[in-house]
Amino acid sequence: QVQLVESGGGLVQPGGSLRLSCAVSGTTFSIYAMGWYRQAPGKQRELLSTIASSGSTTYADSVKGRFTISRDNAKRTVYLQMNSLKSEDTAVYYCNRGPLASWSWGRGTQVTVSS
Repeated sequence: QVQLVESGGGLVQPGGSLRLSCAVSGTTFSIYAMGWYRQAPGKQRELLSTIASSGSTTYADSVKGRFTISRDNAKRTVYLQMNSLKSEDTAVYYCNRGPLASWSWGRGTQVTVSS
């Protein structure tokens, strides 16, 4: 059974940065494209970024130029570097397969951007 454990969230001021991590277990991580998603209160979960097994990446317009996705296959971990954070980035952040999430969701990690 695949397990996803997100970490690295927290409270940050507007303009600040955070680096999220997602540790994946129970599957052959390196062969799968991965994605980062977020869900803000009262909104649907949205796909932010994907990274293929080859390393190619995609970004939603809302985070392009501010967020960077990466992966370390040896550590079975996918990362999301978030810079220039805005209040509208406040949400619970999740990882899963990308662009179609087919694994059970982890608990996510809360990111709050506020002064």
